[in-house]
Amino acid sequence: MNNQFYIRIFTLLTFIGAMVTSCVSTHKQDSAQQVSAYYTEPYRPQYHFTPDSMWMNDPNGMVFYDGEYHLFYQYYPDSTVWGPMHWGHAISTDLTHWEHLPIAIYPDSLGWIFSGSAVVDWKNTSGLGNHENPPLIAVFTYHFSPGQKAGKIDFQTQGMAYSLDKGRTWKMYEENPVLNNPGIQDFRDPKVCWYEEGQKWIMTLAVKDHISFYSSANLKSWVHESDFGFGVGAHGGVWECPDLFKMKGPDGVEKWVLFVSINPGGPNGALPPSTLLVISMGLNLSMKIPPPIQFG
Repeated sequence: MNNQFYIRIFTLLTFIGAMVTSCVSTHKQDSAQQVSAYYTEPYRPQYHFTPDSMWMNDPNGMVFYDGEYHLFYQYYPDSTVWGPMHWGHAISTDLTHWEHLPIAIYPDSLGWIFSGSAVVDWKNTSGLGNHENPPLIAVFTYHFSPGQKAGKIDFQTQGMAYSLDKGRTWKMYEENPVLNNPGIQDFRDPKVCWYEEGQKWIMTLAVKDHISFYSSANLKSWVHESDFGFGVGAHGGVWECPDLFKMKGPDGVEKWVLFVSINPGGPNGALPPSTLLVISMGLNLSMKIPPPIQFG
């Protein structure tokens, strides 16, 4: 009697286990087939990334963590024309084949989610994770459309979201925005990086027709450090989408490189030309300005 009971229980558990394994296997197979289908559609780009459907523009928040490249991008899931921006999300192990993940960051009461950047907070300076599980941090521009329509100029602020599960789910920082607008219409596109020599984070922000630098010890409180660009380069339009990164030159010396786009108002009327500026770090800048690297 007891033996028969245990045999039945064992048989039932074995059956359930087989069903679960089959479902997981089927799900993985379906996902693999779905990804494969993206590369066989007649008009689907093979080399350049595209979302599953609907509108995308600027790539945002490219970051590498635990064997995966993360790509975020400006995304409007409800139309094929520009609208309220979200952050779409995809991951890759080789930068060629991409797996689509659910939308990472949605608009909220503070605004649409415009361009920004992402970092791994390895030292847990934000206190949002721990040293064993450092948080992924996304810093982005909030675009408050009702404020813009009402004629206000401070409708762009900087916000933050974070993930503790390798970017699979994201949570808005409860005290957003982390950087308020001082009264400037174009105040956007934060590029955040860690400045090891100063043991602090640096935010490179496009502000009208120049760049403003901010610093922070914890990614949550930011202090204005300096400005760059007055009287330098083209000023016929808005500066946007800056990038700041370190690069070793032919002489073996590392320099910080500032990359800026102009939209509109390029020297030749193109939309948008980009300019490369080589600078030394310390927030007091010396520079060498090559010609624009492309003309739109």
